[in-house]
Amino acid sequence: MIRESDIMQPLGDGDRLIQEVLSELGWEADPKTIAARVRRLDVGLPAEDEFTAICSWLGKARLVHKLDQHQAPLTSRDTYQVPDLLAQFENTGPLLIEIKSKTKQTLSFTPEYFERLTAYATLVNMPLLIAWKHHGIWILFEARHLAKARKNFNIRFGDAMKENLLGVLAGDVAYKIAPGAGIRFRCRKEKLLATEKHDGTVTEQWQMRIDEIGFTVAEGKAANALDPDVTTLFTTWDLAERQTHSDTHIELHFAADDDAGMMFGHMALTHLLNWTLPRGAAINWRHAIRRDAVVSNMTNFGRALERALDQKVVRTILHQLPQSWPDFLLKEPSSPGRSANQ
Repeated sequence: MIRESDIMQPLGDGDRLIQEVLSELGWEADPKTIAARVRRLDVGLPAEDEFTAICSWLGKARLVHKLDQHQAPLTSRDTYQVPDLLAQFENTGPLLIEIKSKTKQTLSFTPEYFERLTAYATLVNMPLLIAWKHHGIWILFEARHLAKARKNFNIRFGDAMKENLLGVLAGDVAYKIAPGAGIRFRCRKEKLLATEKHDGTVTEQWQMRIDEIGFTVAEGKAANALDPDVTTLFTTWDLAERQTHSDTHIELHFAADDDAGMMFGHMALTHLLNWTLPRGAAINWRHAIRRDAVVSNMTNFGRALERALDQKVVRTILHQLPQSWPDFLLKEPSSPGRSANQ
């Protein structure tokens, strides 16, 4: 028997997926077809969900949610195109965001598609932004920067990057880890298990026991104490391995090289999530944005970076400002990048 209290309970996430599929396919649909469609929906729309997770994690988003794009009447589709997301950040009102994931150097919109998007933005009187994922790098810019070419409205990646708003809106930054900063393991040799010689190279297998674990900061200097969130930053970087051998110990030092490049904060999120996954497993962004916290091993990314700079684990933090300041932002901040060398 179905009780009234059961009917009144809010739908869970899985229930909503089943409801959505049944509303589309009908109750008479094949159960295998229904199950396959539910599984596909559970994977979600990776680009939209990934961008939502990034905004949520960076810490300055007040609201990000998908817009229902089932329009009525059907003739409205000739005039309006509903963007993918609605968002509000700490220093804005509501904004519309269209999500694109393209690897080409130029992002292109047909005139019809671009006009339908802008018509909807005009209808609801909201700014229209484009979020573009290009080879793992996300940028966010105003749609007005798309320029009419021979036929389509285009923008090159370099031009879009100059107008990037992901920092001033969501809190994204670029940062560089200090050369020599990393983690160190000191392993005591207990028993030589095997020795193999090949082409003048000797390979030894040892039974070892770790008797010391520590962290290093800039120039490889030993760290007395680092914040837990600061040490978690090491998982966002590809550290180089160095080995030091003695008669009694092998010391492994995983540290940043001198030529290590810059890292964007939003890319660090991907590293943090991959760190907890089995090898070869893919991130389910839809599940990530439905948890209480996108990641559980770092409480506040921005604060962690500032502490890492103070503790000489991070060398530089850069805050990008766009070349053209948006009209919907009232005041342009003066927030220069910080460097541990200053």
